[in-house]
Amino acid sequence: MTTSLITGATAGIGAAFARRLADDGHDLVLVARDGKRLEESARELRKRHGVRVQVLVADLSTEEGITAVEARLADRAEPVDVLVNNAGFGNRAAFLDAPVAEELTMLKVHCEAVLRLTYAAAKAMRERGRGFVINVASVAAFLPRGTYSASKAWVVRFTQGAARELAGSGVRLMALCPGFVHTEFHQRAGMDASGLPDWVWLDADKVVAAAIRDLAVGKAVSVPDVRYKAVVGLAKVMPIGVFARVSSKAGRRFGPR
Repeated sequence: MTTSLITGATAGIGAAFARRLADDGHDLVLVARDGKRLEESARELRKRHGVRVQVLVADLSTEEGITAVEARLADRAEPVDVLVNNAGFGNRAAFLDAPVAEELTMLKVHCEAVLRLTYAAAKAMRERGRGFVINVASVAAFLPRGTYSASKAWVVRFTQGAARELAGSGVRLMALCPGFVHTEFHQRAGMDASGLPDWVWLDADKVVAAAIRDLAVGKAVSVPDVRYKAVVGLAKVMPIGVFARVSSKAGRRFGPR
């Protein structure tokens, strides 16, 4: 039986991964901070899909939380075959307007936790000669805007580098870079995204389906939907100053992912 561990698993893209992987017959380990929501999600997935679902309450902005998930990933008695690093958050404040403690917390969740959990998972996977790691980044990784974008750019580059180094080992890694997705993300960050046109929004289940397809064909970076592929393409060719002004204005108003 295949087991998948998903962080940030109770809502949005994380919950969509849980539904898809359970539907594919995977047993699950759901990780999030809210124990009550974790148990509710686990009950629903067990009932609907008949799979085994464990819950692990962990706050990945803390040393204790990261250590607990590392330990589960390293458990040889109950190996994890798929890791989805999805936990993350945003804020709308400009640099110097956000407390530096919040910026450091973002780096801990988006960078340190992703590195350490990928390391723990991939090390165990390499020993077995198989496994998958999906690190959820954002299309914001390709836009020059603040700590959120920088942290997601790190996720993309880290994943690409690790994927190359593990090529041939049976372990595959991919960075998933969605654009605006209908989730709780913006509400939690205090961002008003109501002014965005309908065409910019993606469905979380469709994002996950695109990610699974791209992982199957060996992509190291997945950008779901042609609209956001075009955004990434423009980011590569437009002068950085022009793109920075546009992305900063839009990003501070509506926020990332």
